[in-house]
Amino acid sequence: MTPEDLAFDRHHLWHPYTSLKDPLPTYPIVAGEGARLQLADGRWLIDGMSSWWCAVHGYNVPELNEAARAQLDKISHVMFGGLTHQPAVELGRLLVRITPEPLQRVFLADSGSVSVEVAMKMAIQYQFAKGERGRSKFLTFRGGYHGDTTGPMSVCDPETGMHGLFAGFLPTHHFIDRPLAGVEAELDQDYLAKVKRAFADHARECAAFICEPIVQGAGGMHFYNTAYLNVIRELCDEYGLLLIYDEIATGFGRTGNLFAAETTACPDVMCLGKALTGGYLTLAATLCTDHVAETIGNSEVPNLMHGPTFMGNPLACSIAVASLKLLEARDWQQEVANIRAVLNEFLSPARALAVVADVRILGAIGVIELHEAVRLAEIQAFFVEHGVWVRPFGKLVYLMPPFVIKRDDLIQLCTVLVKAVQPENQGKLYG
Repeated sequence: MTPEDLAFDRHHLWHPYTSLKDPLPTYPIVAGEGARLQLADGRWLIDGMSSWWCAVHGYNVPELNEAARAQLDKISHVMFGGLTHQPAVELGRLLVRITPEPLQRVFLADSGSVSVEVAMKMAIQYQFAKGERGRSKFLTFRGGYHGDTTGPMSVCDPETGMHGLFAGFLPTHHFIDRPLAGVEAELDQDYLAKVKRAFADHARECAAFICEPIVQGAGGMHFYNTAYLNVIRELCDEYGLLLIYDEIATGFGRTGNLFAAETTACPDVMCLGKALTGGYLTLAATLCTDHVAETIGNSEVPNLMHGPTFMGNPLACSIAVASLKLLEARDWQQEVANIRAVLNEFLSPARALAVVADVRILGAIGVIELHEAVRLAEIQAFFVEHGVWVRPFGKLVYLMPPFVIKRDDLIQLCTVLVKAVQPENQGKLYG
């Protein structure tokens, strides 16, 4: 890329969560291979982000490249209204087979946020079909993040989340304090009493309870015991709410299970995205039970009222099929276990630092939480200088590397992270 290209980018192109008045620096990428990204100046960066958690197979994957080429020679897009095609059917079969057994119906959306929109609309239509016309609110945990479109924004944390500016525009819902930290922490009975009280107070005006199971991602990388969701499942059944799991970030092996739902009660609706296509194209899915689909289908408004232009895009579906088959063919469980072992060993020195509030690891996720927020431009420059790509946020410096990352590369990632959070960098890279 030329200096003129970068100047145009800086002046004209918005990047995520960035101002065009004084935008953060951007680093031009020209290629990717395995778990590495190549800068325009020829340097290679070890990717610790999986391109926001989706490129689980890394970059330039032969199997996914071939799936894309083969589909391009047939048809890259066709409307899904009144038409169908083999890639969508095959993807649907795969998703029904690998997700928890009660989830049998599949809505193919075009992004993770849209899959949450669909899930929320599905829940409201379900309640309408049952004659519950006043149930248009949602219950959820504080600290959650579900996307940047309107419905998902409304169930993100209203105070500490990223969408407080839109409070007057968004519908209001009911929030419960999130579960205490720790995937193996004993259930807190006082907390459960508060949850039960929230259901008693608000459930009758709610269509569903929605949450990210086991890990609240962009809301703070908060890990919690999924046994709490068994209680919430019982409360949803008692009060007639649907239970929605947003597994966009946790799905496809990231936490050590193929889906977090495998560790707890099955939801009525599940949202999937990110790693679905291995990071090649945007695609998502909303799955539900036969009961949910049939209840809606037997109502006076039997059609699910959503239909994106790129719904069931055959190019994306073909790549998703190849990605899921590749995941099943590889020993991804061992890959995740290997990543977890390295994260445990090489992030642990950060625990001794007074500037560090916590170090936590789950599956192929490693988090260093600081007492003070990072200085994003400065810490990104530090990481690039040291040959790695990491995108922290708030007080969190974390890793979600591709499953295919080599051990030496992962050790370097961890070493650079621990170096970045040393006390001598306080006031320069964070704080």
